[in-house]
Amino acid sequence: VQLQACGGGLVLSGGSLKLSCAASGFTSDYYVMSWFRQAPGKGREGVSYINGDGRKYYANSVKGRFTISRDKDKNMLYLQMNNLKPEDTAVYFCAATNGRLPVGVLHEDNEYTYWGQGTQVTVSS
Repeated sequence: VQLQACGGGLVLSGGSLKLSCAASGFTSDYYVMSWFRQAPGKGREGVSYINGDGRKYYANSVKGRFTISRDKDKNMLYLQMNNLKPEDTAVYFCAATNGRLPVGVLHEDNEYTYWGQGTQVTVSS
């Protein structure tokens, strides 16, 4: 499985960006796909995920501002980010796993097998 993320950039506080992640090489129909981010000097944290049944989960810090979506036919994962804040500044990664992960809680990065390269999101105040 290969993942490639894009769509990052520099935006003013309150602005919007949409990240995309192109996936290839899936060998089963069920994958959990997720967005993580890593701010300078911090560990990687879960932002949002969508499981194979379409259920979604968001970190409290982005709930109401970010929307995750997935196009299974095109093997694409998206993250629409609205009302961006300086604290959203980070490198954003897409990740996938065909494991069955718990629902309703944020996942840890070590629960994911496949990773894309990061895309930088910078929000200036």
